[in-house]
Amino acid sequence: MPGSHGSLTKAGKVRTQTPKVQRRGVNARPKKIPRVRYRENYKKRIIKGEYGGQTGSIGAKRRYRK
Repeated sequence: MPGSHGSLTKAGKVRTQTPKVQRRGVNARPKKIPRVRYRENYKKRIIKGEYGGQTGSIGAKRRYRK
């Protein structure tokens, strides 16, 4: 393979120069790890028999209407 696309000494240059932006709004809180999230969804959907998503969503209203 002749040559390379840029030198390895410059690798990651742009990312390190980019300023860090703090997470805001919905994404400000760190997310739960998938194992915990799946376990909570299982308890809610299977064991309790509730709707797994948001309670005020169209899908939840449609499910409880039946």
